[in-house]
Amino acid sequence: MTPQIRPVGDDAVLITFDAPGSAVALHRSLRRRPLPGVGHTVPGARTLLIPFAPGRTDAATLARALRTLTADPPPDPEEAHRHELAVVYDGEDLATAAELLGWSVEQLVRRHTTATWRVAFMGFAPGFGYLAGDDPALSLPRRDTPRTRVPPGAVAMAGDYSGVYPRESPGGWQLLGRTDAVVWDTARRAPALWRPGDTVRFAPAREVATVRVPRPSTPPGAPADPVLEVLAPGLQTLVQDLGRPGSVDLGVSGSGAADPRSFRAAQRAVGNRTDAAALETLGGLRLRALRPAVVATAGAAADLEVTGGTGLSRAPLPGRPFVLAPGEELSVGAPRRGLRTYVAVRGGLDVAPVLGSRATDLLAGLGPDPLAAGDVLGTAGDAVEAVATADTGAPDPERLPAPGDVVTLPVVLGPRDDWFTPDALDLLASQEWEVTARSDRVGLRLTAEQPLTRTATAQGAELPSEGAVTGALQVPPDGLPVLLGPDHPLTGGYPVVATVAASHRWLLGQIPPGARIRCRPVRT
Repeated sequence: MTPQIRPVGDDAVLITFDAPGSAVALHRSLRRRPLPGVGHTVPGARTLLIPFAPGRTDAATLARALRTLTADPPPDPEEAHRHELAVVYDGEDLATAAELLGWSVEQLVRRHTTATWRVAFMGFAPGFGYLAGDDPALSLPRRDTPRTRVPPGAVAMAGDYSGVYPRESPGGWQLLGRTDAVVWDTARRAPALWRPGDTVRFAPAREVATVRVPRPSTPPGAPADPVLEVLAPGLQTLVQDLGRPGSVDLGVSGSGAADPRSFRAAQRAVGNRTDAAALETLGGLRLRALRPAVVATAGAAADLEVTGGTGLSRAPLPGRPFVLAPGEELSVGAPRRGLRTYVAVRGGLDVAPVLGSRATDLLAGLGPDPLAAGDVLGTAGDAVEAVATADTGAPDPERLPAPGDVVTLPVVLGPRDDWFTPDALDLLASQEWEVTARSDRVGLRLTAEQPLTRTATAQGAELPSEGAVTGALQVPPDGLPVLLGPDHPLTGGYPVVATVAASHRWLLGQIPPGARIRCRPVRT
C-alpha cells in the first residue's frame, strides 16, 4: 500500500506507513542522504514528520523523491543493549489501568514485568524512549485530560507503549509506578540511557531512590567579560537563541525564542548575528551596566526606563539601539500589549551551549536556568554588523494583542482533521477560543463554550504517537485544544486538527492570557 501523505501546516508533511519500523527506517535514510530543502525529520510509531523549506521544495516534489528512496536496514540486534529497571508499582493510575484491562493490580504488575520491551523510537522529551512490548494484551488509553505535572522517573503506559519520564513535565500517559533510573543526562557521553533497538525489562521493587534530575548547565556565574548585572529577574526571564535543531534522534525538540521575529529584530538593531543569545522576559526585569553596553529591545509594548548615571531618566525606543553607561539601569515593565520582550546586547550573551544551542527549553530542562538576582552576564563576541540606523523589521508593539482582543490565525487543516466531526470543524473556525492562564512556552491552553467532538469511529481511539510542530492545534479527548509552543513535546498522541500557517507562528509568543483566538482555515 502506498504511504499516505498529509499536510502539517504549509511547510511540513506527515507520512503514514502500514508496517511498524518503516518510519524509523526512512528517517535513517534521510539522515544519511538528505533531500534538498528537507529539514530534520521526526519518526513516530507509524509516521514520519518531514519539515521542508517552501522556497526550495513542496509536498508534491517530496512525494516523488521519496518514492525513489531505499530505506536503511534496521539496526543490528547484536549491537543493542539490554537494560533492567527496578520499579515501585504505586502509580496514581495503577488501579484504574488494571480495571481498564479487566485485571487485578497484581496481574497488571506481573504482565508488565514479564514482558520484554524494545525501544522503538525516541520522542516527546529528551531521553524518552517509546518502549514496544511483546504482550499484545498490554494496551491502555491515554488520559482524557493530560496532567500538567508528571514527576521524573514515572513509569507509564499509553497505547501499546511504556515509557519513563526523564524529568518533571506535562503528560497524558497512565502512571503505573516509578524508577530511579536516570534516562537522560547530558554529562554522559551518550546522554540518553537507550537508543532504538535496545531491550528493556522492568523488575518489581519495594523502594527506589528519588530521581535527581541532572542539570545540563549552571547559572551564568561570573563571565570573563562581564557587561550586565541582574538586579531583578522579572517574570520568567530566559536566555534564548533560535533553537537547537538536529537532535531529534535524542528526543530533543528545537525550542528557541517564542517570537523569533522580534528576537531577530533586537539582534539586528545591535549588529549581532541573528542567532546570538539574548534575553526573553515577561516583564519586571532590571539590569545594571557594568561597562558601556549597546542594547536594544523588541517585542511586547512594555515601558522601558533607563536611570542612574546623570540622575536623569530616559525612555529608549523599542527596536532602536541605545547605550547604557556604567552604573545605569534598564527596567523593562509589564507588557501592555503582547507578552514577551527581547533584550539584546551587542556581542551576544556568553552562555555555554548545550547540544549546540544556548536556548533554555523549559520542558526538556536544557540550557541555562531562568535568571536570578545577582547573575552577571557577559558578551560572546557575536557582533558582525554596525548598529542599525534603519527599520529592523520589528513588529509594531502597539499592534500586538492585549487581553480581550481577538487574534485571527490562518490554519491549515490536518493532519488529523478526519478524527473530528464536520460540526467540530465548523466550530473550530466559527468559535472564539480564549487563552487560559495555564498557558506557557509548552503551549497555549484554550477554552470555549463548546469543545471539539470526535467522529464515532475516533471516540475512544488511540493515535500512535507522531511528530508535532510549533503551531499545531493538538486536541485531547476533552475537546479543548492546546496550541503548541516552542517548548512543546517532540512527539504526541493527541490528534492535531490543524496547524497555524508558518507566516503567523511568530505571533504565538505574543498572545497573552485572556486574549481570544479565531481560526481561519486556508488551503496550502
